[in-house]
Amino acid sequence: MGRGKVVLERIENKINRQVTFSKRRNGMLKKAYELSVLCDAEVALIIFSSRGKLSEFGSSTVSQTLEKYWQHRYTSNVHLMDETQTLYQEVLKLKAKYESLQRSQRHLFGEELEPLSIKELYKIEKQLDRALTQARQKKVQLLLERMEELRKKEVELEDENKRLQSQLELEQSFPAAQGLGDPNIEAGNESNIPPSQANHAQLPSLLQGYHQFIPQERVSEARVDRGANKPTAGWL
Repeated sequence: MGRGKVVLERIENKINRQVTFSKRRNGMLKKAYELSVLCDAEVALIIFSSRGKLSEFGSSTVSQTLEKYWQHRYTSNVHLMDETQTLYQEVLKLKAKYESLQRSQRHLFGEELEPLSIKELYKIEKQLDRALTQARQKKVQLLLERMEELRKKEVELEDENKRLQSQLELEQSFPAAQGLGDPNIEAGNESNIPPSQANHAQLPSLLQGYHQFIPQERVSEARVDRGANKPTAGWL
């Protein structure tokens, strides 16, 4: 059977407590020696019994190890204190700079100007003039760039307008050129010729078997005249 779990609490029996102390002390001293030999470490072990008896082990000497320990601890504390002091000084500088920037901003906005001297007011005035000059220069530059863009756009629109106008003139002249050889268009043009010219032009062809149209009223009048006096020919 395996060993039972040992309860870590004070042993009430003095004899058992002393026996356990001796065994554990010897084991710790042995482990400290093994650690110093195997790992080449500087080990110092100090043990006081309940009666005040001292037991110690040191790979070199206990006093030398303790001195080294205190020196190292003091150096660490000094470094820590130095780092803390440095960080604190940095925080103070940043805080002062932040407050100065806030105060300058309020002065530029025209606030808290009463405690300022004439020299400080003159300095603020120069800062405002310089800022105003830079702002105006930037504004003029932006306006010039915008005007240049608008000018380029105007040129592009004019070119586009000229192109569309030439295309429209070409489309208008194209149907007129097609209408020159169209018989229907020629017939339509002939219909606009005055009647006298049209009759002279068509007279040779119309004299052959052409019956002139006579309105119904003229036919009736001719018949009445024929019955009254003498017949009149209805032919021209």
